[in-house]
Amino acid sequence: MKKTIIIGAGPAGLMAAEVLLSGGMQVDIYDAMPSAGRKFLLAGKSGLNITHSEPYEKFISRYGEAAEWLKPYLDDFPPSALRAWTEELGIKTFVGSSGKIFPAGMNAVPMLQEWLERLNEQGAKFHFRHRWLGWNEKNALHFETAEGEILTEADAVILALGGGSRPKTGSNAAWIPILEERGISVAPLKASNCGFDIQWSEHLKTRFAGSPIKSVSLSFGAQKKRGEFVLTENGIEGSLIYTFSAALRDEIEKSGSAIIQLDLMPDWSSERLLKALSKESGSRSLSNHLKKQTGLAGAKANLIWEVLSGNARNDERELAKTIKALPLTLLTPRPLDEAISSAGGIKLDDLDQALMFKKMPGVFCAGEMLDWEAPTGGYLLTACFATGKAAGRGAFAWLQRRNS
Repeated sequence: MKKTIIIGAGPAGLMAAEVLLSGGMQVDIYDAMPSAGRKFLLAGKSGLNITHSEPYEKFISRYGEAAEWLKPYLDDFPPSALRAWTEELGIKTFVGSSGKIFPAGMNAVPMLQEWLERLNEQGAKFHFRHRWLGWNEKNALHFETAEGEILTEADAVILALGGGSRPKTGSNAAWIPILEERGISVAPLKASNCGFDIQWSEHLKTRFAGSPIKSVSLSFGAQKKRGEFVLTENGIEGSLIYTFSAALRDEIEKSGSAIIQLDLMPDWSSERLLKALSKESGSRSLSNHLKKQTGLAGAKANLIWEVLSGNARNDERELAKTIKALPLTLLTPRPLDEAISSAGGIKLDDLDQALMFKKMPGVFCAGEMLDWEAPTGGYLLTACFATGKAAGRGAFAWLQRRNS
């Protein structure tokens, strides 16, 4: 029986294992961590968003420059197939109000437990606390364990080691120098789905860090989207920011900063807002007048005072203009190890259609190691599952050819 070693026990690696096991192959799964799916479980802490229900063509477009390259793998395992696969595990799914798809209970633990149980029943062998060190001079796989270093061989290898974000889960990009030594090209890893630094006043830092900013509209370039985010001591983060993070990061790299505009009252027209602000304030302070006429107070109001000062605060037109298009200057992305995911990775030119390295026959790659990125909303997980399945199929076909 042909043996495949999969390095990385996250969604991409586990999906590759399932494909091979269903074809009767022997599969050994190695991971540096004490258990499987550490980053997968972390993603599910606030509700596991596995995929999205939007029309498929729109779904594909979320992958930006990588959409064309990823499309064949996503065509083979689209959101509908992922949802059906999840329910085959015995985990019901549902569509949330935003179109995102979640497992019942929104918890990653039951889903992972059911999956691991099925893989064990199919014959998967797991080897935890095995940190991959590369290959030796005879192309044996080299691992570090608590008992010392070991060497092992396989007929095919699938790498699914993740990107560079959240390194405490094992996704630490230690594979980069190993592959570069073998002549593999790796695009530099960058923070994706990340927060950004802003030079806040001390008052906002100390009074409003951690405050949610809800029901606002954010504009950057030709993009505009409504949602919410959170003020942090250093700047901003949250789902609305993550939607724009790739474009914002690239603009900062190009220009040194990026300016977004917030509409703090997207349900109000500029005319309605100006009319409300022009009403007589009497003895009320500006802050109290603003709150009475518009409902803006607390963190939202203090965002206005961050960018509007002096006499401009008492000018109803300037105040209304700022509320409808409040500019914030983003200085730097937050560090990669804080990001939800990473951009960059193994350049696609080094892989064939089956996700096998052209320079290393029999070695395949899947998941976030590859050079692509996507916003949150289920897109990250879907592509990890889809490329994991593709790598599993590629390895299976490779082994069959070698056996014929």
